[in-house]
Amino acid sequence: MPIKTGIFLCTRYRIKVEYAHYMAKQIRNFSIIAHIDHGKSTLSDRMLEETGTVEARKMQNQVLDSMDLERERGITIKMQPARMEYLKDGVAFEMNLIDTPGHIDFSYEVSRALNAVEGVLLLVDSTQGVQAQTLSVLQMAKDLKLKIIPVLTKVDVSYARIDEVSEDLINLLDCELEDILCASGKTGEGVPELLDAICERIPAPTVSGSDQYRGLIFDFQYSNHRGIIVYQRVFDGQVKKGDKLKFAISGKSFQALEVGMLAPEEVPTDLLTEGEIGYIVTGIKEPGVAAVGDTLMFEKSNAEALPGYQKAHPVVWASVFPESQDDFTMLRQALDRLQLSDSSLSYEEESSGVLGRGFRCGFLGMLHLEIITERLRREFNIELVITSPSISYEITHDDGTVEEIYAASRFPDHGAKVTIREPWILGQIILPPEYVGNIMTLLFDHESGVIDTEVLGDGRNLLTIEMPLRELMRGFFDKLKNASSGYASLSYEIAEMRTAHVARLDVLVAEEVVPAFSRVVGMARAEFDAKAVVEKLYKTMPRQQFVTKLQAKVLGKIIASRSLSAMRKDVTAGLYGGDVSRKNKLLDKQKKGKKKALARGMGNVHIPPDVFMKMIKDD
Repeated sequence: MPIKTGIFLCTRYRIKVEYAHYMAKQIRNFSIIAHIDHGKSTLSDRMLEETGTVEARKMQNQVLDSMDLERERGITIKMQPARMEYLKDGVAFEMNLIDTPGHIDFSYEVSRALNAVEGVLLLVDSTQGVQAQTLSVLQMAKDLKLKIIPVLTKVDVSYARIDEVSEDLINLLDCELEDILCASGKTGEGVPELLDAICERIPAPTVSGSDQYRGLIFDFQYSNHRGIIVYQRVFDGQVKKGDKLKFAISGKSFQALEVGMLAPEEVPTDLLTEGEIGYIVTGIKEPGVAAVGDTLMFEKSNAEALPGYQKAHPVVWASVFPESQDDFTMLRQALDRLQLSDSSLSYEEESSGVLGRGFRCGFLGMLHLEIITERLRREFNIELVITSPSISYEITHDDGTVEEIYAASRFPDHGAKVTIREPWILGQIILPPEYVGNIMTLLFDHESGVIDTEVLGDGRNLLTIEMPLRELMRGFFDKLKNASSGYASLSYEIAEMRTAHVARLDVLVAEEVVPAFSRVVGMARAEFDAKAVVEKLYKTMPRQQFVTKLQAKVLGKIIASRSLSAMRKDVTAGLYGGDVSRKNKLLDKQKKGKKKALARGMGNVHIPPDVFMKMIKDD
């Protein structure tokens, strides 16, 4: 590799550095992993300040969280890379930071980011201790054999439990007490020591010596004017503006319109070399081309793609309809636009006799669903009707054909000879011991089982559980927080497919099935859900000209029923005095008239659109 010389501008010093094999020696690529709200973004702000990467006049809270939704919720949704320049002992270092999402829904994106770095900062809130999602992401880092630097955050808080949490980290990582750093994102305490530790402990990227360019895509954005902008780590060779490149998985070719680094704004450079992290402007404006985990290479290259790519697989489904059908085309365009920057979003058009045309969308989890629908409302100003989320079931027919079903309307009828399987999750819950009883009751209610229990160093319990994914969708996160007063944390992964004990619940109005109200329910809760849906319909359905039966049927049996009384005109209002038989005569005449109307087919039930919206919409 040729010797490179140049001026390396550090914000605290301006020096001329002669550096040989610069890529292999002075680059430090690292990521930050932590549970939600453990201070990732705040600590990143202090690191950007300390290195002078962001000017003081441009500094704001959560610099790397560019979306308004991220700032409001205090979470990271889209990972954001940032290059920092730092001088230590006369040596200039190029630090590439990737700030990653903390929620389990985005675990695949986090895994790709970890593949792009050599080390991680493991942040643990000194007031809360190790949480469940910390353990899941930490295991990814261990499997990739990354250098792990443990960091205690929020040490400036008066009720910080530094000694206890340090003991947990020592047991978790099998490290020494002096290996653990203390820092505060609020005050900046310990940040210089943290930067020094990154230089000393995290290894430099290894040099392959290959001249065949390969880059790993760990994220991408979309620009109206420049198309898809991919964020990538160069593993082999180098890339420059004007190079003819292609995506290994999709096969789409393009010319690099611009290459550069992120500091954290886009800064064009002449080229990106082996070990560096930066962006490439593709000019492509069509969805489905770029994907997280894909490999970029020269157009005529026959090199193999970098390992680890997985196609995003939705685990939660929900139908999205515009409140006004005039907005249908706008909704389609909005989904197309979102998919350009989020390849994990999938959707297909569907039609409802009640709500009109809409889309059946697939999401990575409940948070992903919430984020996408909120972005549709905010960024595109579309009023939406969102149906209750569901999961997909694997249906095996008698002839051996296998079908994936995610809508109740496609679920097999009672009596069909099929085998039904559903996904299960393997999860971990960390909670204080005084809440174990509450959580056990909650797990029983959600058809879950405890596989293993462990007591952590600070006295908290670690429960390893298994649960049907459909039960996780039934508000388990919120109930877990309520049952533990907010102290429990949960992480999970899709484990395997198992035989499902579920059935289709049909709702009958005047003894006719209304397909829009059908849903798939667990057999253990069939009676409860049937009564709940009939009760909800009873409260929202307007009265008709005759008595209307509202029923719920499971496995061919009616298991819940209510009768909606008829709306009756007071035909006796004009009577005054006289024998009661005159009043009864008029009432009998009214009754016979309604009976004749029903016999002539004039007694069809009219269900207003707002009733369908209230019944279908996710509560």
